[in-house]
Amino acid sequence: MEKSEVNVGLLGWGTVGKSVSKILLSQRKNILKKSGVNLNLTKVAKRTMPVEGQDVDLPNNCLTTDPSEVVNGSGIDVVVELIGGVDTAFDLVTQAIENGKHVVTANKALLAERGAELFQLANQKGVFLGFEASTAGGIPIIKALRESFSGNQIQSMHGIINGTCNYILTQMHEQMTSFNVALASAQEKGYAEADPTLDIEGIDAAHKLSILSSLAYSTYLPFDKIYVEGITKITDKEIQYAKEFGYVIKLLAIAKMTDSGIEARVHPSLIPERSILANVSDAFNGVYLVGDAVGPTLFYGQGAGGMPTASAVVADIIEAGQTAVGGLVNLKTGGWTKEESSEVEISSIAEVKTRYYMRLVVRDQPSVLAEIGQVLGDCQISIAAVTQKDSQACDTVSLVIITHKALEKNMDLAREKLSKLEVVEDDFTVIRIEELDFDNT
Repeated sequence: MEKSEVNVGLLGWGTVGKSVSKILLSQRKNILKKSGVNLNLTKVAKRTMPVEGQDVDLPNNCLTTDPSEVVNGSGIDVVVELIGGVDTAFDLVTQAIENGKHVVTANKALLAERGAELFQLANQKGVFLGFEASTAGGIPIIKALRESFSGNQIQSMHGIINGTCNYILTQMHEQMTSFNVALASAQEKGYAEADPTLDIEGIDAAHKLSILSSLAYSTYLPFDKIYVEGITKITDKEIQYAKEFGYVIKLLAIAKMTDSGIEARVHPSLIPERSILANVSDAFNGVYLVGDAVGPTLFYGQGAGGMPTASAVVADIIEAGQTAVGGLVNLKTGGWTKEESSEVEISSIAEVKTRYYMRLVVRDQPSVLAEIGQVLGDCQISIAAVTQKDSQACDTVSLVIITHKALEKNMDLAREKLSKLEVVEDDFTVIRIEELDFDNT
């Protein structure tokens, strides 16, 4: 084998796996010319062998149903994990690292839940562990955080990093349709799974935020430390009223460095229509990042799909290959291991301070606003704007309130007190407001 030749094995041959193999086979000469590494696709492990013809013409004897041929194969230098999930993927990646193989993964759940263990082992074995494709698809945000912004203190990140939710909310905003109709459209187009829970409940975005935050702040931020709230309670009324106030609703993944530690949260947010992230639509992703030296920057592109994700996977394979042949070596994880992790506190959601949108259905009678205002005032929350909307019932109306900045724990207290008022009907809606335009940074 030539010194520049690197043998690659794939675990998983679904949409992304097939796209990776297409790039490796069709761009082999170009990759060698640009990187000095001759990538040789040697083994592809999938659950079952194809019954008929396959989409990609793989080399002879390349396909196997036995993943051990990839992770234990003596001739394979780089293992690419694309099977998803946590437990099986963890076992296979661990075995590959134990065997001294460099690893590339696109598995955000694996890294968010067991990344610290894998990076610790990778450091011990002196192997490369690449994960660019784990967050925001083809957008090179991981490399930027690990390398380009290493001279910056990251002050804040606001990300639209789940294409399914962004498509749903875009449809609701532009077509004024319901959540269920928009979800059905996302499923029809292949943006949402048959069981969309991980996406619409914010879990997928939180997995990705765990990775981004750990890199940005050089400290391992476990998934279970992130506040998570999905978009299932967003109605067409919220979309409409937010628009009237000049806002768009997006599912944001937010990380900030504050005096009390790192804020890390995923939830629906009202953002100004004029802001750059408000125009990240459909299934696209965007990450708005502010560094103390670089200032505000925006990363935008396709956050999912076979080829965009494969583009990021191949970039990591090339870097792993360069490491394998003794070229570029970058084994630093940026805070995932105990030796590299900074001692930084994780702020409680109760200490977050932001503005709020509230919609309450109340009885149509005198002094209602005064009662509500009294409760908010007692909880140290002041009203910035209020409007009344007609309700379908003749004896109730909707009040839409925008507040000034207030602590989350004060809003929690206000919710509890408001829910006990006789004039307030049913549950009511509270959504946080994020101001994040360049001019306001």
